[in-house]
Amino acid sequence: GDKLPTESEIMRILGVSRTVVREAISHMQAAGLVETRHGIGTFVLEPPSNNVLLGLDPNTVITMRDVLAILELRISLETEAAGLAASRRTEEQLQQLRSALDSFEAGIRGGGETVPSDVQFHLLIAQSSSNRYFFDILSHLGTNIIPRARLNSAKLAQDDPAVYLERVINEHEDIYNAIARKDPESARAAMRTHLSNSRERLRRAQELMEGASA
Repeated sequence: GDKLPTESEIMRILGVSRTVVREAISHMQAAGLVETRHGIGTFVLEPPSNNVLLGLDPNTVITMRDVLAILELRISLETEAAGLAASRRTEEQLQQLRSALDSFEAGIRGGGETVPSDVQFHLLIAQSSSNRYFFDILSHLGTNIIPRARLNSAKLAQDDPAVYLERVINEHEDIYNAIARKDPESARAAMRTHLSNSRERLRRAQELMEGASA
């Protein structure tokens, strides 16, 4: 119920810019921690009672910096999940991975929808790890994060679209092939390469956008 200080007062107390203050308040609004009443101020709410997994609320992923942070989390989680999947996957799970990958590649080459099959591919790998916690966390993030993670990153980073799409296909194939031949270390390396490349594209896109705005 307490009222937050004004933007100007927060700027003075913390020594930050108005943009930073507004971004922080926007995050808190998205997380249901505060509400802004126009002409009156911003007030603290009761902590949300909804079941947000480990405090990870995809609705609070707003800026490109947020997406980069989530990608760093995904790199650590999915790298190990891929290694475990290579050791533990069943033939049925491998067939499901192949089907999801075929659908993903068909969408890319045909200019169609790719997000559902991309999400499914990554979730199937988590499921194939035989550790339900990988799947729980990634299923909580996946459908919300992967669409935002693209953010037309190839275009923003000034990559050639055809080269970018072919590279993404090859990255997914490398992950699949390592899991298919039950090679945990190669699976880890392929997943790390794939997600690290996504992070690098977004990082370059962020730098270009910040440079343009400056």
